[in-house]
Amino acid sequence: MRIREMNATDWGQVSQIYQEGIATGFATFEQQTPSYQEWNRAHLENCRLVAEENGKIMGWAALSPVSSRCVYGGVGEVSVYVGKNSRGKGVGKLLLEHLITESEKAGFWTLQSGIFPENEGSVQLHKKVGFRFIGKREKVGKLDGVWKDNLLFEKRSTIIGID
Repeated sequence: MRIREMNATDWGQVSQIYQEGIATGFATFEQQTPSYQEWNRAHLENCRLVAEENGKIMGWAALSPVSSRCVYGGVGEVSVYVGKNSRGKGVGKLLLEHLITESEKAGFWTLQSGIFPENEGSVQLHKKVGFRFIGKREKVGKLDGVWKDNLLFEKRSTIIGID
């Protein structure tokens, strides 16, 4: 398995993995897979990665801006998705480790993730790579008519020098 930069031609496989995450009901508030153009506008141009083995994409990770305000320019929101047939094989950990490295090269000082409490695999994954729990947003949004909580995790860069 190798980690490489995502490109537009990967969208077919990437969007299928995204749809599998949506289908779980605890990976995102999204209810349908966006078009590539919509997804592309919502995510930063750098820090887009895929895990690939023998031409098959097993998972993907990318960053979104948390705000358009310049003071938050070094803070990115993490998306990480692993295909249903690739879960439990270390794909997510490898993607997140590479995403952390690439984000630091790009000048990010904080990565953050919002995770549904029932997504225990994602919670454990983020903890394994050094994210810390910082709080819970209660009933922050509805999914299929049900109020959902969101757990907030963050990871500070170890090389950017935040005191």
